Amino acid sequence: MLRWYLILTKPSSEGIAQANLERQGYEVYLPRVVKTMRRNGSGRECVVALFPRYLFLHLNEGRQALSSVHSSVGVSAVVRFGSRYAIVPDHVIRNLHEREDPETGLHRLTGPPPLTIGMPVRVMMGPFDGLEGVFEREEGAQRVVVLLRLLGQDVPVRTPTGFILPSYAA
Repeated sequence: MLRWYLILTKPSSEGIAQANLERQGYEVYLPRVVKTMRRNGSGRECVVALFPRYLFLHLNEGRQALSSVHSSVGVSAVVRFGSRYAIVPDHVIRNLHEREDPETGLHRLTGPPPLTIGMPVRVMMGPFDGLEGVFEREEGAQRVVVLLRLLGQDVPVRTPTGFILPSYAA
């Protein structure tokens, strides 16, 4: 019986674990994503693991053993929930494959649309959760200023970028 197992790798060792497990005859799936990395004000695209420190192992139970997986270079552990190994349903792996770019095999993550000055936004987390306001400006790489109507006045509120979404996307 073929089953997908979840493997925890050592930090930044997904590729090493994948190569070693494949060398031992295991089928391994390591979903990868194109991510923009910012350094010194410029961005460049890098290929990284979609799920950092995790990969999937397709094991033919009865013909292959998990014992050698534990001691493979780059592998930290086979993920368990209590005494049971984490089995990943086939449809999860199939859905991941379907979302890959057919030519490169890479995933591309899409975030919320870029914010523009005057855009209506909704606060999705934090002390102002659920309030709507107007995007005013970015303040550094991780914060924005939003005008919220509080007590009859527009008040500029600084909040983490991830706390807001355009109100039409919320």
